[in-house]
Amino acid sequence: MKTIKFTDIGLKIGHEQDLEAATGCTVILCEEGAVAGVDVRGGAPGTRETDLLDPSNLVEKVHAVLLTGGSAFGLDAAAGVMQYLEEKNIGFETAAAKVPIVVGAVLYDLQIGKHDVRPDKNMGYKACLNSEKAECPEGNVGAGTGATVGKLLGFEYAMKGGLGTYSIQFGDLKVGAVMAVNCLGDVIDPFEGNKIIAGALNKDKVTFADSAVRLLDLYSRGRLGFLNGGNTVIGVVATNAVLNKAQANRIASAAHDGLARTVCPSHTMVDGDTIFTLSTCKVNVDLNLLGYLAAHVVERAVVRAVKNADSLHGYKSFGDLNKSLNKEV
Repeated sequence: MKTIKFTDIGLKIGHEQDLEAATGCTVILCEEGAVAGVDVRGGAPGTRETDLLDPSNLVEKVHAVLLTGGSAFGLDAAAGVMQYLEEKNIGFETAAAKVPIVVGAVLYDLQIGKHDVRPDKNMGYKACLNSEKAECPEGNVGAGTGATVGKLLGFEYAMKGGLGTYSIQFGDLKVGAVMAVNCLGDVIDPFEGNKIIAGALNKDKVTFADSAVRLLDLYSRGRLGFLNGGNTVIGVVATNAVLNKAQANRIASAAHDGLARTVCPSHTMVDGDTIFTLSTCKVNVDLNLLGYLAAHVVERAVVRAVKNADSLHGYKSFGDLNKSLNKEV
């Protein structure tokens, strides 16, 4: 098994962001069309065109996935993605025109930067143009620009999240993930002893409060309905495996195992956790193997999202937290 670039799978990825406003969007383009699936696990999702991915519905392939900040406002960026694809004469054939099929999901980043600046049509279009550069940056880019993590105790004690990607090749099979990490819970590194690497901080702003422990403590003291809104992890698992829509949905479901192993607590009522699957349908593969690898690349991408993030607007990053700890030692 070897690591590869996400673009090696046969898809394009582009980002556009506004660092001052702390928001942005990411687009994954499949101009030849890709079989797609989705699994929404969080209790507060914001999505676009996900009903099309039901195997009982007509459309078989999508042309892009939009991952965006801006909460529900950010869905406006899909119009720019559709414009870009229409200019290339890409879309689902109808009697009057080709209609680009763009699915998407949002995360909430309105509390950081400027809440009245959100991804729009222009930003979505620019993200598509940037996909032509064939680059895969991580951290404070695209949908991860305004992402924060560890908000159980309030935004005052949260840390900076971001966007991460990780892709592998095993024989002819290629599998990759792109994850924008903006969770209520803490981020765990399962490859380093299940340590918390980013999350809710104590008042000293250098040690972790441990959200799972604090959740139990709050409940034991009779606190109900105390969870903070403004969260969500969204992402895409892409592969060259041959899948139909039902199988793509199943792989999206398996991919959430990786999210559950790296975010604690995950899939809460104030997270809209959503993972899409995209398949270019080139290689036959065992679905059990693909499900395992989908979860694995999600784990790696989530960890990379926070490790590659930079501090922004007062939200401390993984790197800067470690610098603070080293100074104290």
